[in-house]
Amino acid sequence: MKPDIDELTPQNIVAFLGSIFERCGDEEYLGEPVTMGEHMLQGATIAEQNGQPEEIIVGALLHDIGHFTSEFGTFSMMDTKDRFHEEAGAEVLKQFLPSVITDCVRYHVAAKRYLCATKPEYFNRLSEASVHSLNLQGGPMEPAEVAEFAMNPNLKQIIAVRYLDEAGKRTDMETPDYWHFAPMVQRMVDRHVAGRN
Repeated sequence: MKPDIDELTPQNIVAFLGSIFERCGDEEYLGEPVTMGEHMLQGATIAEQNGQPEEIIVGALLHDIGHFTSEFGTFSMMDTKDRFHEEAGAEVLKQFLPSVITDCVRYHVAAKRYLCATKPEYFNRLSEASVHSLNLQGGPMEPAEVAEFAMNPNLKQIIAVRYLDEAGKRTDMETPDYWHFAPMVQRMVDRHVAGRN
C-alpha cells in the first residue's frame, strides 16, 4: 500500500517512487513512441552509460515524475495549456533530494525553451510531440528570460538532463528497471538529509 504524499519520509520516498514506476510506467508519453517509464529509464540509462554523475542520472530518471499521478499534476496531448508537471514533481521531491536534482526536474521544460532560443539547431532535434508541448509552454525564451535562466547555478546539469530528455525516446532500447537506480536515488536522498542536518 502506497503512502499518501504527506506521509512520505526519507526512508520511504525511494520505494514510493518505485511504486509509481510500477503502477504508472506503462502510461502513454504524450504521443511519443515510448511509455513514460521507458522514457525516463532511457534517459537515466544513457546518462549512466556515458559516465555522468549520479545527480544527472537521478535527474534524468525523475525529471518527468510529475506526469505520473494526480498528486503530481496531469497533462495530455489534448490539453490547450501546460499543466506544469515539472513544478508539481519538483515540489514533492524538494524535501528529499538535493536542489541540483530538483532544479533538473523543475526547469527541464524551461531548458527546452532556453535551448530553442540560444541554439536554433536544437529545435531540429525535437519530436513532433515535443514541438507541440513547446508551443503550449510558451515557445522559445525571450532575451530577458534567457539572461535570467542563464544565471541558475545548476544550469549545466539542467541542460544535461534536457538533452537526455530528448534522447530517451527510442523504440529499440533495453534498460534496467527503476530498482537498478534505487540505491543511487537513496544516496541522493541521504546526501540531502545529511546536508540539512
